[in-house]
Amino acid sequence: MISKILIANRGEIACRVIKTARRMGIKTVAVYSDADAGALHVSMADEAVHIGPSPSNQSYIVIDKILEAIRKTGADAVHPGYGFLSENAAFAQALEKAGVAFVGPPVGAIEAMGDKITSKKLAAEAGVSTVPGHMGLIADADEAVKISSSIGYPVMIKASAGGGGKGMRIAWNDAEAREGFQSSKNEAKASFGDDRIFIEKFVTQPRHIEIQVLGDKYGTVLYLGERECSIQRRNQKVIEEAPSPFLDAATRRAMGEQAVALSKAVGYHSAGTVEFIVDGDRNFYFLEMNTRLQVEHPVTELITGIDLVEQMIRVASGEKLSFGQDDIKLNGWAIESRLYAEDPYRNFLPSIGRLSRYRPPAEGKMPDGTVVRNDTGVFEGGEISMYYDPMVAKLCTWAPDRLTAIDAMSAALDNFEVEGIGHNLPFLSAVMQHERFRSGKITTAFIAEEFPDGFHGVEPDAASAQKLAAVATLVHQALQERAAQISGTIGNHRRVIGKDWTVTLAGQEHAVTLDTSADGAYVRLADGSALTAAGDWTPGRSHATFHIDGTAMGVKIDLLGTGIRLRWRGIDVTTHVRSPRVAELARLMPKKLPPDTSKMLLCPMPGVITTVTVTQGETVEAGQALATVEAMKMENILRAERRGVVKRVAVSAGASLAVDELIMEFE
Repeated sequence: MISKILIANRGEIACRVIKTARRMGIKTVAVYSDADAGALHVSMADEAVHIGPSPSNQSYIVIDKILEAIRKTGADAVHPGYGFLSENAAFAQALEKAGVAFVGPPVGAIEAMGDKITSKKLAAEAGVSTVPGHMGLIADADEAVKISSSIGYPVMIKASAGGGGKGMRIAWNDAEAREGFQSSKNEAKASFGDDRIFIEKFVTQPRHIEIQVLGDKYGTVLYLGERECSIQRRNQKVIEEAPSPFLDAATRRAMGEQAVALSKAVGYHSAGTVEFIVDGDRNFYFLEMNTRLQVEHPVTELITGIDLVEQMIRVASGEKLSFGQDDIKLNGWAIESRLYAEDPYRNFLPSIGRLSRYRPPAEGKMPDGTVVRNDTGVFEGGEISMYYDPMVAKLCTWAPDRLTAIDAMSAALDNFEVEGIGHNLPFLSAVMQHERFRSGKITTAFIAEEFPDGFHGVEPDAASAQKLAAVATLVHQALQERAAQISGTIGNHRRVIGKDWTVTLAGQEHAVTLDTSADGAYVRLADGSALTAAGDWTPGRSHATFHIDGTAMGVKIDLLGTGIRLRWRGIDVTTHVRSPRVAELARLMPKKLPPDTSKMLLCPMPGVITTVTVTQGETVEAGQALATVEAMKMENILRAERRGVVKRVAVSAGASLAVDELIMEFE
């Protein structure tokens, strides 16, 4: 058995591997860059080795630096995680030459399946159905346009060495094909050091469903069911689940058997994933094979009870799989939500900064029988860097059925506190409540179709507004009681607390009366109805659980001057609880208007300006590219919203900007 594993990675996946290795009694070695000197995976490992500057191309993907760390620590195995060197055949070869076990597949399988062009040819030869496309290398943008036109729009432009949504663009016409080709090449070169591009037909209304495979070195390859990964944004997965709500047993078996056949054709062992596009008639097409552990592997672990990292280590140690295909049973339902450091209110642009508050929900089996799991690589007080992927955590829930798992995820998201950075928790909560998602009628176009103008928060419906009004009333009551206690210790007269209040919430007023008695509290509404109300909030706390009319609500609470900010289920509202007379006067107050930035182009995220394509005095048209910002390994093209004349360009290529810094002004 392996005795010491070096994890050639960082963040949550490094922490995840360390947990299993520790349980197996195996020592671990972490590697870290300058930016990760204080990272969680460094403190969790038994040993840690510094490998260079913050950019990954100077640290995490430099093979010689990883080999030197192995020599320093005497590690006899390497787990690559995902990304970085995980699908790098040269790295696997270097380990083999050094006599160090690679906790992953053989070099030949990495070479065959890691290159998307080669893998599609091999899949076709093996009889696996593939998406129509051009598998040869593409020389320039003109050739890309010609090929795209011959295939027929829409097309997907993809990096051959790509993954994680990097180097991928959808083009619907010649102009988008030309622009997408160049952007894909740039991203591919920056992320993978390989700018080869291929083009294939984009299947409309598709589902992205993948099969988990696991094999040993003795010819056994099994499939462990599927994962539905159709909730994506910019080709990057956001929410995954296992099993898929769309597949039937026959399709699952057919996809699994094809995945196994392809794996055996390349002599595969260890954990891997075969990805398919599935259309509305359950026709499936081979997309690619990821010769590594997938980000979303926890949902498979939750429904099968199999620790994939443990099996990878055992296979790398030369052990046979201790179970067969008939032993694999799919039990219940699991959901994974990826918590990203990106601001959903700014079109999901990356966010960096310090985690001033990071308090995940409790993990393990809950009183109702559901399970919560949180794979993370950060901690409160830690910093989200601009150098790496924006993932903060992977929150997972398990339940006997899909809707219960979704409800468990909703509650877990309600109880997850993150402050200091922009993050997508409100959006994840909104998806969990979306009727189309809950019905399982989803495709990879779900986000684009249901949030075409971006995410602007969730407007509370009438029932939610009443519940939040009741929460605000209880919070206000607690504040009043504290003030009364303080005044009672200073003066001779205790403050009298009223019962009648006007709660302003989302532009609406709710007249309420708070009645308390020995059998509990009631918030009575103007229409004569009454809500039972109880909560455990005390002044100073940022989160509390309330029980309003039978609904348990995990609510995040902030006091903003005289306002009370409440966040729940994707709803983010600042409420005011006032006496009826004060509410009457508040209606007369003028509204403060935001500053006019309509003639400015502001940087939407922290990043580096890579190009500025216009000059002072130039007339620009709506949709014209103005500048490109690179952040977290992604290129973001900023375009003109309307026709105008450039008055001043405030920055040049190479400038590092913060959020809302001025890039240019218009006349």
